[in-house]
Amino acid sequence: MKRLEVMANRSVQEEIITGLEEAMPDFYYTFIPVVHGRGRTQYRMGTPTWPEENFMLISYLHDEDAQRAREIITEVKHRFPEEGIKVFFVDGEHTANT
Repeated sequence: MKRLEVMANRSVQEEIITGLEEAMPDFYYTFIPVVHGRGRTQYRMGTPTWPEENFMLISYLHDEDAQRAREIITEVKHRFPEEGIKVFFVDGEHTANT
């Protein structure tokens, strides 16, 4: 199992979420609509000085779905090369109802 973390500019939010939902009918996730911070090249603070904002998506995926998610997000990154899109996969563990 993998934990998927996506942090990206809100301008690509719909493309990423729609792509993942269409590719995986059982795609369940937590969505944080507004995320502020600093990346390597820009601030995204939602202020007049740095007006852009990010979103964050977190999901736990079976290994085979993690590869599919990587492909979908990579395709969005190729279509929107100037937008900040960062993807992280971390080994995840599921515990039964604790």
